[in-house]
This record gives sequence, structure tokens and C-alpha cells, in this order.
Amino acid sequence: MRWNDFKAIGVAVLLAATPVLAADISVTALFGGKAQLVIDGGKPRMLSAGQTSPEGVKLIGADSSAAVIEFQGKRRTLALGSGTRIASAEHASGGGTGSSVTLTADTHGHYQTLGQINGGTVQLLVDTGATSIALPSAEARRLGINYLNGERGYTQTANGRAQAYKIKLDTVKVGDITLYGVDAVVLEGDGLKMALLGMSFLSRTEMKRDGQALTLIKRY
Repeated sequence: MRWNDFKAIGVAVLLAATPVLAADISVTALFGGKAQLVIDGGKPRMLSAGQTSPEGVKLIGADSSAAVIEFQGKRRTLALGSGTRIASAEHASGGGTGSSVTLTADTHGHYQTLGQINGGTVQLLVDTGATSIALPSAEARRLGINYLNGERGYTQTANGRAQAYKIKLDTVKVGDITLYGVDAVVLEGDGLKMALLGMSFLSRTEMKRDGQALTLIKRY
């Protein structure tokens, strides 16, 4: 066996032995005895009761209302669309609830920031008047979001009536804050020029304003 083979085996053993000490877990779908979980922003993973994910998250049980999961010996009951961070004692202070980001107003008094939606980077404008995150259809397509499967309706914009699709985003990240299962709406046409960070995200944070600075602190 060549040295490179030994080296590859050594790396594989090292990676396998590295413990996962903390995990951000959310529930994106529920069925009798099964739940679909998003772990650390990865792809949705379907687990059956008693099954453990490669990250070490075990599904204890699930029904149409909630899932019971276990990680690092700690159990949590999560409703559909909710999430939690579970960490071992030495990592308990890591960024779950209490994670924050501070934004600075531009010359027009608006708060804009780069964020991530379903893993793709997007420019966001904070809008407390928007019920949910709102995306222009072109931006949704760029992010690979199949919004046409969403609930279809109409909404009023500054440019008139526009067709809209109500969807749920797997992950939305702003600064150190990551939320899972966030409601959003996609608007067809060019009535919306920029993605809006609305209340489906903001209501899950504590908002503190100090002069030109706006700090968002994750609540759940």
C-alpha cells in the first residue's frame, strides 16, 4: 500500500472521530412517525422514529403536531416550522438563541444587508411593514426557488396589482442569525426591486435601535 493510501485512511479516521458538539435543528415537515429535519442549514433530511442522522440527531417520535428529537443526550419537542440549537456544555454559549447582528442605516435611513436564503446570497432591505419576506420573481429564480408550487394569490404593489406565490424558505441567514422554515412571498413582474426582510423573520428577533444602528437579537 502506498503512503498516500495511508494518509487518506488517516484523514478519514480523523474526520470520523471528530464529534459534533452543537447543532441547529428545525422541523420542516411532519408525518405519523416521521419528520423532515434541517440540520445546520443542510439539505432537508427525512427521519423515521428511532432513526439517527449522520450528525447524531435522533428522532424519538413524531405526529402531525410535533417531533421529539434528541441530541447530545438532550431532548426537545419541536412544532412544525420551529427550530432549536442544542449544544454540549462546553459549546452551550454558541450562537443559537441570543445570536445577533447590527445593521447601520444608509443615507436615506434604510437598513440594507447581505443575507443568505436557502444558501444563496441576496441583498435584503429591512421592512417592518411587510408581513413576510418578499422576493422578486427574478431573484427567486436566481436562488433556485421553485415558487410556482406555492399558494397562488395577488398583492398590491406601488406599481399596481401583482401575482404572488406564498412559500416557505428552508433557511434565512442574516449575520449570525439563522432561522428555519420562514414564510415568504414571491412577486411576479418588476414591481418589487429588492428582496424585503419582513416580519416573518423580524418577529422572531428582538429589535433594538440606537441612533443609526439597528440590532437584531434571535429569540427563537
